[in-house]
Amino acid sequence: MIGLLNNVIPFSLIVAGQTFIPSGLASILNATTPLFTVMVMAAAGEEALQARRVAGVALGLAGVIILRGWGIETRTGQGLGILLCLGGALSYGFAALAARRLLKDSAPLGTATFQLMASTVMMAVVAGAAEQPWRLPMPGVATWFAVLGLAALSTALAYIVFFQIIRRSGATNVMLVTLLIPVTAILLGWLVLGEPISVREVVGAIVIGSALIVIDGRALKMLQRVG
Repeated sequence: MIGLLNNVIPFSLIVAGQTFIPSGLASILNATTPLFTVMVMAAAGEEALQARRVAGVALGLAGVIILRGWGIETRTGQGLGILLCLGGALSYGFAALAARRLLKDSAPLGTATFQLMASTVMMAVVAGAAEQPWRLPMPGVATWFAVLGLAALSTALAYIVFFQIIRRSGATNVMLVTLLIPVTAILLGWLVLGEPISVREVVGAIVIGSALIVIDGRALKMLQRVG
């Protein structure tokens, strides 16, 4: 169940959606994941629908839009691409709910391992039927290393941390990572590739940081006590 909702469905929908829309718009739509998570958790009675959280998620989404800019080109079938990416974000919300209910006492390492094993089997069947990979040319060494890096760091290690945060801080908090993806991508581009950072990107990152503070709430409570 977790592998289906957290890997197979969202990965497939987002990849399919990006064949119709540019990556900038896809990243903004992916950043709606916390908003969907807040609504799903509230509808299921797992977490209260607090105005502070909703406002914080909306502020974070605004920060992502500022970060990415408004220069998004239009393409044929863009409406379908938007719906597919939003479907992926919604699936993440249901995955968070399922993880919260089904994996309360499960170890993060075991949970991540079995989730990825299950989703690998499901995707192998889908990929085998749809793309027939045995007909494709064998990838080179650089490609294999890239796949290994993505699998070990960006997927396996990331999901271990993901399930640990769900146990400690809740589903809504863990889904806030989607707001930080554009920020980390820009910072890594600056540090590793020497790409310049614009004022708009700095403003967007500050807005996202402010949104995380609003959602967390502890800093606001401290200010109220001081006042």
